[in-house]
Amino acid sequence: MSPSKLVTLEQAAALIADEAIVTVSSSSGLGCPDAMLKAIGQRFEASGTPRNLTTLHPIAAGDMYGITGIDYLAQPGLLRRIVAGSYPSGPSSMPSPKIWQMINNNAIEAYNFPSGILFHMHREAAAGRPGVLTKVGWDTVVDPRHRGGRMNDATTEDLVEVVDFDGQEWLYFRAIAPDVALIRATTADEFGNLSYEHEGAYLGALDQALAARNNGGIVIAQVKRMTAGGTLNPQAVRVPGTLVDYVVLDPDQMQTTQTLYEPAISGEVRRPLDGFEPVEWSVQKIIARRAALELRSGESVNLGFGISALVPYILLEEGLHGAVTWVIEQGAVGGLPLLDFQFGCATNAQAIVASPDQFTYFQGGGFDRSLLSFMQVDQHGSVNVSRLGAKPHVTAGIGGFIDITANARSIVFSGFFTAGGLELDVVDGQLRIVTEGRFPKFVPQAEEITYSGRRGVELGQNVTYVTERCVIKLLPQGLTVTEIAPDVDLNRDVLGQAGIDLRVSDDLQLMDARLFRPQLLDLTLPAKGKRH
Repeated sequence: MSPSKLVTLEQAAALIADEAIVTVSSSSGLGCPDAMLKAIGQRFEASGTPRNLTTLHPIAAGDMYGITGIDYLAQPGLLRRIVAGSYPSGPSSMPSPKIWQMINNNAIEAYNFPSGILFHMHREAAAGRPGVLTKVGWDTVVDPRHRGGRMNDATTEDLVEVVDFDGQEWLYFRAIAPDVALIRATTADEFGNLSYEHEGAYLGALDQALAARNNGGIVIAQVKRMTAGGTLNPQAVRVPGTLVDYVVLDPDQMQTTQTLYEPAISGEVRRPLDGFEPVEWSVQKIIARRAALELRSGESVNLGFGISALVPYILLEEGLHGAVTWVIEQGAVGGLPLLDFQFGCATNAQAIVASPDQFTYFQGGGFDRSLLSFMQVDQHGSVNVSRLGAKPHVTAGIGGFIDITANARSIVFSGFFTAGGLELDVVDGQLRIVTEGRFPKFVPQAEEITYSGRRGVELGQNVTYVTERCVIKLLPQGLTVTEIAPDVDLNRDVLGQAGIDLRVSDDLQLMDARLFRPQLLDLTLPAKGKRH
């Protein structure tokens, strides 16, 4: 019998060498090997080692507010470079996370790449292939003709380039071989086999372990508990012990951000849906309701953070839960996606798949529709959700946004029409603009392009922008207002508040009056059409 692979956190932290490339499996607090990251940070504080690490974070670099996760490593001298899908985010009223301070002060090299691409870079590294050849990211911030994913002036090396292959131009993301993989599971046996029975997602732990192991590196797994060797059901093992070198224990590891353990997240029980409160009446709810009108029964629908995340709860209170199947990037299929700190998890999921596989599904456009948010929309219909102004930490970055939108057939972007002091009221079914926002969100040039409207028009994507006062469509001839809210003045409140020229449909409609009253919509969804 092989000896147990169990070591202490301190022993595991001592295995990280200077200059190592360390890949970390987490999505904010979901699946994050937090105790292991903390131990590495404490070792550096005590001894000054390890130094000059490069860290890879395919979905997110730790907790949303920068309280834990990557901020344990955000120390001058410890980190040299970070490549992440997302970064800690929080309201502008909160202090900037340490990792953002380092990025903004040019104290670290930093890249923001699409989450799915980062996962697939690991697969290519594991298989000994050179990298990822793709159109995902074309004409966006990760295109080297824009910024190549670089986040500050200290970051100069190109990790993505435009190449010619088979008569076409492609984006080429070079594979990065990690020296260490830090992953997390629920249970490890003495052989290092890992099962995920309390986890809300598998994320990309297997791919990250393969990338490290196949390139001569080590794999360290943080788990909640140990069991005797050979006692795990082999079909429950998600990462085999042949890939795991060391195991560390954290009996108190959180299931996800601010959640110790909720068994419905991991599919162990089914939570009664009548325990969820209806969405509170607000203008955000009006926008989410209008987005829901775009859905068709039987569709497979991706969901993003923000106002769009309310749409499943609109369907729930309308008695339409299950009419569409929600698919989210962390891997849940079906069920009810959760909100706020628990976003990325779903209760009562039908299935949980590995994130790299979910991203293959997204990148290939296999789903029917995506509901996402926007911060800025430019004259070409391009969307910025990844970086804004002097306080970039209020946004998380790209995440899976670019993977999802690259080949989606239908996209609904939701958000407010203006920003900065906007005050709205709804009285007797009519929208009242009490104080107009100081900043247009429809602008000549977005600060970053996270979705390319030009590419969307080329691909024939069906793109809709839903706001509280109007609905806009991306058409070949330009952004076109197709609906307007009751009692909203087209010239004063829409055309006059946009920072760009908007076209107006010859068949301009009023938004459904039911949206602006708190009563149920009595919503019905048309049947999904046939795919062509």
